[in-house]
Amino acid sequence: MRFTTLSAAGALLVLTVSSSLSAQRPDSQLDPRSVELVRQARSVQAAGNLGGANDLLETALAVDPRNREAFVLIADIARAQNLPGKAIRFYGEALKLDPNDLAALRGQGEAMVAKGAVTRAKDNLSKIKTICKAACADATTLAATIAKGPPPTPNPVAAPAAAPTKP
Repeated sequence: MRFTTLSAAGALLVLTVSSSLSAQRPDSQLDPRSVELVRQARSVQAAGNLGGANDLLETALAVDPRNREAFVLIADIARAQNLPGKAIRFYGEALKLDPNDLAALRGQGEAMVAKGAVTRAKDNLSKIKTICKAACADATTLAATIAKGPPPTPNPVAAPAAAPTKP
């Protein structure tokens, strides 16, 4: 009796796991709705509506969280909005899906330079050079950004403004 119960439980487990695995799509296939939302986001971004493009990209990621292009574009928008920390995070999500994505490595490196993390940006540059094997535009662009250095930070200790004098 114990053997029959264990056999039935094992068979049920095998049946459940095999049916769930056969229902999954391969990683290379993205949901067409997500791809269409990314296309729409590119158009909206080109028109200058970064907020609308950001919303479309977030929806694309909700539809299919494996859409690497959506992560890269949302990171590009974050950089355009001067949010390098957010950009670094989204480029990182794209790199989790494909560690050899040159656009994500370059973009993340540029965002790191903007944040002041030049050493980490140099790590990205070396990864790009390893992937490219020869000179490539992404390596050249990131190298130029690193050479330029982080943007100057405003001086938080400014001279106090002179108080107006009473006549």
